[in-house]
Amino acid sequence: MNISLHIGFIPLIDAAALIVAVDEGFAAAEGLDVTLVREVSWSNVRDKLNIGLFDAAHLLAPVAIASSLGLGHVKVPIVAPFNLGLNGNAITVSPALHAAIMSEIDGDRFDPMATALALSRVVAARRKNGAEPLTFGMTFPFSTHNYQLRFWMAAAGVDPDEDVRLVVLPPPYMVDSLANGQVDAFCVGAPWNSIAVDRGVGFILHFVSDILVRAAEKVLAVRQSWSEKNPDVLAALIRAAFRATEFIEHNRAETAHILAQPERVGVDADIILRTLEGRLKIAPDGTMRESSRYLLVGREGAARPDPVQAAWLYAQMVRWGQASISPEALKTAKAVFRPDLYDAVLG
Repeated sequence: MNISLHIGFIPLIDAAALIVAVDEGFAAAEGLDVTLVREVSWSNVRDKLNIGLFDAAHLLAPVAIASSLGLGHVKVPIVAPFNLGLNGNAITVSPALHAAIMSEIDGDRFDPMATALALSRVVAARRKNGAEPLTFGMTFPFSTHNYQLRFWMAAAGVDPDEDVRLVVLPPPYMVDSLANGQVDAFCVGAPWNSIAVDRGVGFILHFVSDILVRAAEKVLAVRQSWSEKNPDVLAALIRAAFRATEFIEHNRAETAHILAQPERVGVDADIILRTLEGRLKIAPDGTMRESSRYLLVGREGAARPDPVQAAWLYAQMVRWGQASISPEALKTAKAVFRPDLYDAVLG
């Protein structure tokens, strides 16, 4: 078979399995002729997947659930038979906000509870002084980034809807927005946190894997109707993506060069390599920090979808007023993540 597919992606390192599957020939070996389409915003990716301009997509896990529930947009049932990445996000703050949090911290600066409590004191002091609320950037209302920021802040009593401003920005625009003062901080996936540090405009405060050990981040998403009409094509795509994750694990330097191409992620290969190795520069002075679970692509069972992750994401939608609670909606949310499809192909 030689099947033509159009697949949308955002320039992020957790698109690696799709990019490598195409550029290293794993998709072609499965009889797939894949055109990867680089997009700038998650709403573009969602809309083009929903109306059929894309056959599949690199998609935020919560967007797949929201689309299946008809939240914030038209209802289009989506299935996710393969996780493209677990974790990979970080919270990056401006030098001024970093200094303010560090001046208020009581405890370990790598402890998310300690920084959240320090943030609550910064927020209270700003309110007392009549200062504008702090502005945090995230990538989409239905995003892990939004829920992770809220989860972290709310643990220390900061109300993300009253005490700060949360604004939506496409990932590639985050760094400039921090540099020019439009936001005081952001939560985004790799490589954009590292770019901010390298440019001297931000400090990585936390890897989100400090806050949540294993968080479903991006999925390979297809319309449910398409998956039912094209089971063999979907199986071939899952196999190609899995072979790509094995390649990535054993060929990180080569993977970094593939992703560095301008039409792919388009940033310096060294930044990509550091991300894949979980070895990140967290401050403009060159301070480094390592974490083996910063971003999981394929390894430690990361590629197999887990409906429990979908349930957690749905719970965040309920918690923050995006969805009403019902057993039917929970069942629909969990059914988006399809370990059965993964297992049928990969065993």
